[in-house]
Amino acid sequence: HYMLKEIYEQPKAITNTLEGRLGTDHVVVESFGNGARAIFDQVEHVQIVACGTSYNSGMVARYWFEEIAGVSCDVEIASEFRYRKSVVRPNSLLVTLSQSGETADTLAALRLAKESGYMSSLAICNVPGSSLVRESDLAFMTRAGAEIGVASTKAFTTQLAGLLMLVASVGHCRGHLSAAAEAELVKALQALPLRIKESLALAKDIEALAEEFADKHHSLFLGRGSQYPIAMEGALKLKEISYIHAEGYPAGEMKHGPIALIDERMPVVAIAPHDHVFEKMQGNIQEAKARGGAVIAITTAGDDTLWRLP
Repeated sequence: HYMLKEIYEQPKAITNTLEGRLGTDHVVVESFGNGARAIFDQVEHVQIVACGTSYNSGMVARYWFEEIAGVSCDVEIASEFRYRKSVVRPNSLLVTLSQSGETADTLAALRLAKESGYMSSLAICNVPGSSLVRESDLAFMTRAGAEIGVASTKAFTTQLAGLLMLVASVGHCRGHLSAAAEAELVKALQALPLRIKESLALAKDIEALAEEFADKHHSLFLGRGSQYPIAMEGALKLKEISYIHAEGYPAGEMKHGPIALIDERMPVVAIAPHDHVFEKMQGNIQEAKARGGAVIAITTAGDDTLWRLP
């Protein structure tokens, strides 16, 4: 079916997104359009506006902008942004995200922003010639190709690749990102298609894990830091495709409500790579297990720490 086809197209889609936009040790700033460098030099704040899956990719980028580029960033759902009064910060760049480039709320938010004093606008989109692209000052095409499946897959991951390149470009232009750090980011991006192929090779194991959900009606996805929006996206996918109620939650908030719902009937998906909050995630997993929850943990390859948790 189309969704599975598009999941397996991700390595090629990422390759297309990166092609011609990376030097040996830097991101080509002009990939974001003529005049991008002059705009990025002045950026003091980034406002991301999007809907659905694109909103979740923007939420990931917020962590990146502040940690890597040293630029403050807010992310808002387009249908909320367009219907409220907001204060525009000086030298703010509006970034809109959309697979189609025709999402009504995102388009309306862009048009509102153009009247509100934003310094400039950038669209990250998959469809050249779409309304969002035509009406933005700058545009970055993700080149994911047509997406026919119900839920976004390759559009999501190519958006993330484009956003990381944007973060690197803004960080470079603002003088916050060192040449060595940018070279490391470029190296990681170049390795990404192979990393995705390695993940896709786990399909049989993942199918076996899916059996855990077959007779369930609720599930909880947990993550911390930039993995929290990934948990939100995982829950969104399960809802869209399987019609199972699912929630994505910041793991530190689990004790403020969701823990009361965890039992043997509610699987918990914990996104727990070996990063700076790994020990905190271990504690959350132990709490879920103590409640009788079946925990499915996604962690760094080769790390058996979670296997050994009581």
